[in-house]
Amino acid sequence: MTDIQYGPLPQLMRPLLNKFYRAHHSPMRAGSAEQLWVAKRSDILAALCLKPLAQGHWLTGLFVAPAERRQNIASTLIQHAVAQTPGPIWLFCHPELLAFYRPLGFQPCPVLPEPLADRLARYSQSKALVALAR
Repeated sequence: MTDIQYGPLPQLMRPLLNKFYRAHHSPMRAGSAEQLWVAKRSDILAALCLKPLAQGHWLTGLFVAPAERRQNIASTLIQHAVAQTPGPIWLFCHPELLAFYRPLGFQPCPVLPEPLADRLARYSQSKALVALAR
């Protein structure tokens, strides 16, 4: 088995990420203004998106292929991405995922940039979410 490689996805390879999401029936899609990060062997195993926002980034689209879960791929991918991304990074998660994100340096964030505060208010109407920042 080859080692997993972690890094940014080149712009020309963005269609591969959307193909990865579709292959796993995920509703996620890679946006054009986002920094995309992947974990891969020969194929993509996991991905996340960092959308520039308010002197920082919003982490979205974290997804690991079901057959690759519980192998620390998501946490290692996040560590690589945040180590090379200046400024704060915000994310929204379900409360039960706090134990996953806290060891990665994310803490509850009571004050968000306005665009994120508006999104959280909208999203929270249909599901329980917590805002975190690093």
